Amino acid sequence: MSSSVVPVSVKGVMPTVNGCAVFLGNDEKAYVIYVDHSVGNAISMALNGVKKERPLTHDLMSSMLVGLEAKITRIIINDVQESTFFARIFVEMENEVAKKILELDARPSDSIVLSLQNNVPIFTAEDVFNSVDDMSPILERVLKEQGEENKD
Repeated sequence: MSSSVVPVSVKGVMPTVNGCAVFLGNDEKAYVIYVDHSVGNAISMALNGVKKERPLTHDLMSSMLVGLEAKITRIIINDVQESTFFARIFVEMENEVAKKILELDARPSDSIVLSLQNNVPIFTAEDVFNSVDDMSPILERVLKEQGEENKD
């Protein structure tokens, strides 16, 4: 697998019958990852900067990293197999003795929430990006429909 990556961002989160569709992409194309409702809501809240009364699991994870003086530096959607996506979270911590870099296997949905909460970049492996279907037309149509609904 190639080590090249493509920078992407969350372009939209749409509810579906079985969860949420998360659109990731750039100016070239967008693709979709399907997630459960709870993580879809967490992604939406992180995108919109919603303040929560009590910390959710992703908030707790971010707080733990701060307490450990560790930071997420990036996430990479690194593989897709039979429509299931895989991701890696890169965490760095440094003290007076050494610098440590952790590469953690994670669900893309959790990785996306943490990247948004910690303001770190999201990347997709070039092989993955090139293999997924371009969902930009569907995203544009849905965003247009939502915009028209909000005008009413």
